[in-house]
Amino acid sequence: AQIGLITLVYQLSASVFQPITGIIFDKYPVAWSLPIGMSFTMIGLINLAFSDNLYWILLSVFLIGIGSSVLHPEASRITFLASGGKRGLAQSLFQVGGNFGGSLGPLLVALLVAPYGRQHLLIFAFVALAAIAVMSYLNRMKAQTVSIRKPVHLPLPMDKTAISIGILLILIFSKYIYMASLTSYYTFYLIHKFNVTVQESQLYLFIFLVATAIGTLIGGPVGDRVGRKYVIWASILGAAPFSLLMPHANLVWTIILSFCVGLMLSSAFPAILLYAQELLPTKLGLISGLFFGFAFGVAGVASAVLGNLADKTSIEYVYNICAYMPLLGLVTFFLPNLKKQKI
Repeated sequence: AQIGLITLVYQLSASVFQPITGIIFDKYPVAWSLPIGMSFTMIGLINLAFSDNLYWILLSVFLIGIGSSVLHPEASRITFLASGGKRGLAQSLFQVGGNFGGSLGPLLVALLVAPYGRQHLLIFAFVALAAIAVMSYLNRMKAQTVSIRKPVHLPLPMDKTAISIGILLILIFSKYIYMASLTSYYTFYLIHKFNVTVQESQLYLFIFLVATAIGTLIGGPVGDRVGRKYVIWASILGAAPFSLLMPHANLVWTIILSFCVGLMLSSAFPAILLYAQELLPTKLGLISGLFFGFAFGVAGVASAVLGNLADKTSIEYVYNICAYMPLLGLVTFFLPNLKKQKI
């Protein structure tokens, strides 16, 4: 439950503010928004390295979440405008950085933090400092892209656009509830069911997160070629057989199936986000903030709820229930095919 609370606070701070920052920066671009956002992340990491009680940890992850709430809408806007027409590839490259960094996190924690203490989290603060330097350089690109104003036409009427965005949010809901069960509790599941060590569980989590990075990299470019809707179909609904089998598998097959689930599910988000951006190309910050924010918010709430459910029942019960979430991918049937709309 405490781990779920920590995840909830981080995800809420990273999600609630994202649509707000997206709306603000749509109307009033701020030149130094990206370095300022990453500064919150760096300060949060420094505090996390020295936190010695739950409240200090919650404050630390809240600050890290604020940095995320600024990064995603602003970086997604630059990615969309600077893509040169290859929006799927550009979005996947942007997101795979986060996914690959996320996959390295548990591995580095197992190597540096678990054996030597939480103060070694300061190493990650230096990485954030390097990111601030890179973002300062990107300000020039941002100034050029946000100044581009071209007439755009919505591909669908507003009523159909609203319905389509609602369907996309349902898909985000199904994807991130299941992803939350893996990212937050997968190590506990492995330790409890198969008696693996903490270090081994972190390694297996790393394998799953690498799969999410690979899937993210694949999803965007494939969507450019065949259409976003088909990628969403294959990604979310295609993960269902693997998720349904995983609670009944042995350790080796659990690792294999988790890799397949990560690969399939993660390829959906670039396609979903780009589909939504193409529905409302005049509101890039709002759309990016809404979808990243909703994804993080669902993950945070799901982590808290699933943590309490696991405490009251069992971690195996949680995985049996969550295994059915990818079946919500069936609602993709109701999405219009924008490939035919000549956006």
